[in-house]
Amino acid sequence: MRLLARRAYSIAEMRRALTRRSDSAEAVAEAIARLRQLGYLDDQKFAEQQAGALRRNRAFGPRRIVRELKAKGVNYRFIDAAVEHAFEAVGEHELLEQVLGKKVRNLRLPLTRSRLNSLCRSLLRQGFGGGDIMKAVRARPELRPVADDFAADSLESESLSD
Repeated sequence: MRLLARRAYSIAEMRRALTRRSDSAEAVAEAIARLRQLGYLDDQKFAEQQAGALRRNRAFGPRRIVRELKAKGVNYRFIDAAVEHAFEAVGEHELLEQVLGKKVRNLRLPLTRSRLNSLCRSLLRQGFGGGDIMKAVRARPELRPVADDFAADSLESESLSD
């Protein structure tokens, strides 16, 4: 009960935590069964709460939320429904636009190709799809990359001197 007072746990997380504290597998199984019976452990509710919190607080995309829920040991049959439920209020594309807008405000423009690649990789890590990222980036004219860290006229002067 002290563990659950701090934060919500998936059944797998609780099983791991109790196993570390107890040598008796039977006692752990009884405790898990009792907590489930009382309604304190429910993977479906846990998945919905976690997915919603990760979308709202961390602005994670659906792929990252799935990865986080799998890492917490949530039963696979609850994950997809929880992610769909989390994105009912704010769609994936809307959240991507919000996150991209926030990142663009912190960028030094104009972008080089390497910084554009870095921006896209960060959005991928945040859980958005590659195709969606490219559409969102291409829709913003200020994100068109310029030549990488050197001026084109400096290349011309070097080639003329050779």
